[in-house]
Amino acid sequence: MPAPEQHRLIFRHIDEDGYSNDLACYQRNGGYGVLRKAVLRKPEELIDEVKKSGLRGRGGAGFPCGVKWSLVDRKSGKPIYLVVNADESEPGTFKDRYIIYRDPHQLIEGIMISCFANKVERAFIYIRGEFPEGAKILERAIAEARAAGLAGPNILGTGYGCEIYVHRGAGAYICGEETGLIESLEGKRPYPRIKPPYFPAVLGLYQCPTIVNNVETLCHVKHIADMGGEAYAKIGTPGNTGTRILCVSGHVQRPGYYEFEVGKVTMGQLLNEVCGGPLPGRTFKAVIPGGSSAKVLRFGERYRGKRKAGAEMVEYDWGVEDIPMDFDSLAMIGSMGGSGGVIVMDDSVSMVEALGNINAFYSHESCGQCTPCREGSLWMKKITARMVHGEARPEDGALLKSVADQIAGRTICAFGEACAWPTQSFIAKFGDEFKGYAQAKKAPRADGVPELV
Repeated sequence: MPAPEQHRLIFRHIDEDGYSNDLACYQRNGGYGVLRKAVLRKPEELIDEVKKSGLRGRGGAGFPCGVKWSLVDRKSGKPIYLVVNADESEPGTFKDRYIIYRDPHQLIEGIMISCFANKVERAFIYIRGEFPEGAKILERAIAEARAAGLAGPNILGTGYGCEIYVHRGAGAYICGEETGLIESLEGKRPYPRIKPPYFPAVLGLYQCPTIVNNVETLCHVKHIADMGGEAYAKIGTPGNTGTRILCVSGHVQRPGYYEFEVGKVTMGQLLNEVCGGPLPGRTFKAVIPGGSSAKVLRFGERYRGKRKAGAEMVEYDWGVEDIPMDFDSLAMIGSMGGSGGVIVMDDSVSMVEALGNINAFYSHESCGQCTPCREGSLWMKKITARMVHGEARPEDGALLKSVADQIAGRTICAFGEACAWPTQSFIAKFGDEFKGYAQAKKAPRADGVPELV
């Protein structure tokens, strides 16, 4: 079956010739028209539309956006804040950056509709420190919107006002975790908070009710308010509604960003047809489907089980190429959709060295609050570094798994899983490669230089 056409909703105009990121261009394409209509509706109606849409967060966890909004403590008497998670720090993910750089007003319109729906008067965009130009673009776009009465006090003459502030992070992966982000936004070390009691919907920024949503998620809110929740829910597949931006990097002929209805494209269609297949003379070996913290999948392996289809349970028998690119299907086979970062590796890749690279990243990014994560991520880095530098032992795979098993599920936030899951899955899928790495490293090449075989 051929790959479906892209369904560009968020990226509808992003690659058009002559399209720019200023207010005039955005309004020529209908920008802020949805906001003008939204502020004439009751806030509760907009929240209900988001619930009906089935929109799931596009930042990693895939939690339903409408449910998150409904959990906000609206009886506390405290102000409600909206925090935009623009700390796109998951390796392999680059969709939010393109939205910010190419179409910032779409994000601002989504923010303003979300703030109006939730009676928020202060919103904060927490942007990754490595995006200095993105911060400047957002500041300029906010100023344009404010001057036009589309943000700030008395929006569109309604008497409702909401200010948006841009806050630059210092470039820490842990600030992508919502409570670590909130701690950083408050000017403190970004140590994630214990939940409970610190659920952001009740005790978030400044101990007030707080909504934390990803950039792409808030852009979808604009389109839901425009077409209605029920119409939006017809896009995609049941339980996986709307469109999803997939960021494909690695060993394919056409890497880049692609937007499809969720669950309508399979991994094989995405990589072979949309992305042009493997590089000449190569074959696919492995793929990480949702950013580097997602568990790796091995080409040639079968995934069997049962899944719910409507009211019935149906059996599935999938190779990697058969897997629908949606949250639930990827979770069923033991990985996750995550942030939509699809990282492709071909048969030229040493999985030991690939894991060594990942372990070095997570060791560097651990905030250090929890002992299992702080010490375990460093141990895994040291083991893989030793292996790569010529001191591999046959038992290193088992040792790595042992360390990873002592991290996952034993930390305050999900960073423990983020650093443990790659090791656990790499060992599970490519254990023989880890056992034989010491001998492979010493295999002679024609010119006498050792290399991997």
